[in-house]
Amino acid sequence: MKAGTGLFASLVILCGQLAAADAVERANSDIKSKPPAGTKPTLTNVAYGPHERNVLDFYKARSDRPTPVVLHIHGGGWMNGDKSGFNNAARFLAAGISVVAINYRFIAQAEADKLVPPVKGPLHDAARALQFVRSKAAEWNIDTLRIGATGSSAGACSSLWLAFHPDLADSKSSDPVAHESTRLWCVAVARAQTTLDPAQMKEWTPNSGYGAHAFGFKGEKEKKFPPFDEFLARRDTILPWIAEYSPYALVSADDPPVYLIYDSPPALGQEQKNPTHTANFGVKLQERCKAAGVACELVYPGAPDVKHPKIEDYLIAALKSAKR
Repeated sequence: MKAGTGLFASLVILCGQLAAADAVERANSDIKSKPPAGTKPTLTNVAYGPHERNVLDFYKARSDRPTPVVLHIHGGGWMNGDKSGFNNAARFLAAGISVVAINYRFIAQAEADKLVPPVKGPLHDAARALQFVRSKAAEWNIDTLRIGATGSSAGACSSLWLAFHPDLADSKSSDPVAHESTRLWCVAVARAQTTLDPAQMKEWTPNSGYGAHAFGFKGEKEKKFPPFDEFLARRDTILPWIAEYSPYALVSADDPPVYLIYDSPPALGQEQKNPTHTANFGVKLQERCKAAGVACELVYPGAPDVKHPKIEDYLIAALKSAKR
């Protein structure tokens, strides 16, 4: 009886320890999924344009001098997502860097607004948000030069488009916000699609299937003709759109430095488990940037010469540096 009682007691203690460990793990998971304490936006849902999704949150860093800014553009394929998912302001604020997280029109909303191609909606909204932030420089204590964009997936693609696109400032506009520059100091992004050219995607990663929606291609279900197949088949009819909206096509010598990070190593010309977010995108953009004389740091598991293991490391170093 005593041995049995002892064994039973030991089992009870063990079960209790396991339950406690599980509770701690769940608690830690909850903590990780929530924004850190003290990082609530200074201003929420500030309108930067006329659409209901043209809103942003502003996190103001404490400083006697104008602060650099991180502009966060959320991912979601330009089809979903929200700025409320951003929970990474704490480290930037501690470094004296303010943060802006934006919403923007989705592809479906851009189509409803009759924008052609639909990707013009989310991309030009991002540009407008950047101009709006610059227009608030005096009020928000912002350094208008040192603004770096970041985001993941579609948010990363938008950030790169801003980095490489010629300045959209319009000095003749009656809208003073439109007078502001859309150029960036730097960009640091995760899992970026670096091209919107279907032929390049197929060459780099044979099982590619992303991007048709950006240009309004929907395929034909009845004929079992997927959107990407239509995208590729009609590529020659949209070359001006590719030249205008694909980050890779826009790279030039006067562009800011960029940082790219991916979850797995590249394998050019081979099918990938996640072709939409493959590091093949990063390898080819880095080649393009080097040829143009643009600094491009590429990070993935096993990558050589990694200087900044995380996006935050890169942005803080770049935005606080005296020179680019």
